[in-house]
Amino acid sequence: MADVGQRLEVLLEAIKDGIYIIGQDFTVEYMNRAMQETFGNCTGKKCYSAINGLEDACPWCRADEIFREGRVLRWEFHMEQNDCFYEVTELPLANQDGTMSKLSIFRDITRVRRQEEKLKVSEQDYLRLFENVDCGIYISSREGKFLDANPALLKMFGYSEKEEFLSLEIAKDFYMRPEDRKRFQEIVEREGKLTDYEVTFKRKDGTPVEALLTAQVRYDIRGRILGYEGIITDQTQRKAMEKKLTEANDFFNKLIQASPNAIMAADMKGNIIIWNHAAEEMLGYRAEEVLGRMNIVSVYPEGMARQVMKMLRSPEYGGVGKLKGYQLVAKRRDGVVTEANLSAAIIYDQNGRELASVGIMVDLAERLAMERKLSETQQQLLQSEKLAAMGRLTSQVAHELNNPLYGIMNTLELVKTEISPDSRRRKLVDMALSETVRLSDLLRKMLSFSKPDQELKREADVNTVLDEILLLHEKQLRERDINVVRDLAEELPTVWASKNQLRQVFLNMIANARDAMPEGGTLTVTTEVMGDMVAAVFSDTGTGIKAEHLDKIFDAFFTTKDSVKGVGLGLSVCYGFIRDHGGDIRVESEPGKGTTFTITIPVYHPEAQAECPAPQETKPE
Repeated sequence: MADVGQRLEVLLEAIKDGIYIIGQDFTVEYMNRAMQETFGNCTGKKCYSAINGLEDACPWCRADEIFREGRVLRWEFHMEQNDCFYEVTELPLANQDGTMSKLSIFRDITRVRRQEEKLKVSEQDYLRLFENVDCGIYISSREGKFLDANPALLKMFGYSEKEEFLSLEIAKDFYMRPEDRKRFQEIVEREGKLTDYEVTFKRKDGTPVEALLTAQVRYDIRGRILGYEGIITDQTQRKAMEKKLTEANDFFNKLIQASPNAIMAADMKGNIIIWNHAAEEMLGYRAEEVLGRMNIVSVYPEGMARQVMKMLRSPEYGGVGKLKGYQLVAKRRDGVVTEANLSAAIIYDQNGRELASVGIMVDLAERLAMERKLSETQQQLLQSEKLAAMGRLTSQVAHELNNPLYGIMNTLELVKTEISPDSRRRKLVDMALSETVRLSDLLRKMLSFSKPDQELKREADVNTVLDEILLLHEKQLRERDINVVRDLAEELPTVWASKNQLRQVFLNMIANARDAMPEGGTLTVTTEVMGDMVAAVFSDTGTGIKAEHLDKIFDAFFTTKDSVKGVGLGLSVCYGFIRDHGGDIRVESEPGKGTTFTITIPVYHPEAQAECPAPQETKPE
């Protein structure tokens, strides 16, 4: 028996749980090693004093119940001294002398209780997260039924009762396209999980929900697939925002492309990233040729791009990062340099770092051409004012010269009659008389220019006027080896005009044609009807007019002849006469091949002319 007792004691000492034995008077009779390590060796002491530091039995002590009834009890308690939890098993022991003792086994369950507490807290956190998170969380079976769903998922899809939601057939009632359910299952079962899968579900009312689905497979202990669990995020608002953003970007791009001004942008290395239609038209490069392929430096003359960036970073040209209205030149694809006005800016990120530069370029070619044309017009107006003043002075001078000039002409005529035709002095008188007549004719033209004749207009036949003039000058033209070809239209309508002014215009046309053919040639005179106009066309085979002179031949005092032959008043006066008649003069010419003047005058309409009576005839001054 002694050996058994020793073996039993060895066994108790080896047990990790604390074991002690007390008598009916609460005196500790035995403590194994584990108990002593926790509470110290308290053999011979009262258990409540040794273990709990109390002066009387512990409040929870049930020793009397064990001693009296012989029951085995198991219970747990928390010891505040060491903040540990213990599971206590107590049972009665019968001694050989007939007394009773109590065996207590202390098992430290603190770690288990701490884990249980953590698990409980974790479960509570999970439940709180499951119930309160804004994302929809679900658990579903492989067969297509929801097993659980949080309130956010119910709200997202318009369900107020969970039971109704759990009764749905997922493929048919939850997916907008049932085939998407099958595709989801294939992917998630193959991969084990699925992240941010875009899919369209439907609400209770049938409206679509654009969503992101993140899920994983649920397995049983044997690895068989039970179902799926996951999170559903409503992307409807994000999709709507993306659509609006896309529409805004499209509008922005259309705005850039529709701009009549060239818009271009480049990153800080100079690589072009924006190039609109106006830039294509202005500089000749297609967008696909420059975007990501060409540097902005190529658009400017050498060194200009660096100068532009220097000005952009300076505060002197509209503020740092801005350049307002800088005039420069840009290079077209064909190498032509065009003038432009540049407004530019630097684009910064939220930290103030330079990201890109953008510029708007306005083509100044047309505007500068208009400015030059305006300057020319202003010069012409100034010249017109000078000519008007000169005209008034010329009129006064011509009036003053006419009387003595006619006196000289009359005197020369009288002298001429007294000199023999064979006399050399007679030739000198004829030359003086001829030059005096030319001077008189010049004065008459000057008077006509400064104050056009206000002759009486009447019904006139253009063919008749031309016949008379050609009859008088045809012999003179033949003597100069100029052949005259007539092609006058039959039954030509009449015009309302001054015959004297028509004669002067036609004579000027013939005289110009004659001077243009010093070596001879052909003058073709044609009349025809052009709509509601009668046209007289004078074509010669002379030297022609240079292209740069065509726009100036009707200007006063412009002439290509030397100073001996004229002062440039003929065509200007003729143009004034024809415009006064409501007509026009057009000219076509090619150097070395000849010139054609087309004179048009409105056809005479008696009923219309009756409403506009002709001015009263006045005597010439």
